[in-house]
Amino acid sequence: MRKTRRSGVLLAMLPAAVVLLPVPDRISPGEDTPMYRKANAGEPSAASPERTMPPARNPKIAVAEEYEIARRRGTAEALELFIARHPDSSLAERARTELRQMKR
Repeated sequence: MRKTRRSGVLLAMLPAAVVLLPVPDRISPGEDTPMYRKANAGEPSAASPERTMPPARNPKIAVAEEYEIARRRGTAEALELFIARHPDSSLAERARTELRQMKR
């Protein structure tokens, strides 16, 4: 008689267990959004994340701006710093020329 009582209790609990178990094609129990396919890490998503960094600047423009700042300062130290930071730049030659004229 014990076996029938246990099986009766188990049978009585079965509908509740089925309701509480998550449905495989659902995101979570209680949510009605079906998952149609698995996400692939290589695919671009429809909702792309916002950029956290701005795009890289054009290095030539950045060097030209730095050169203009050094010229506006009008000091030998500013031109020397520019030359040290950008020795191979074509603007470094201009800075060297200005530096020579300044030291005369």
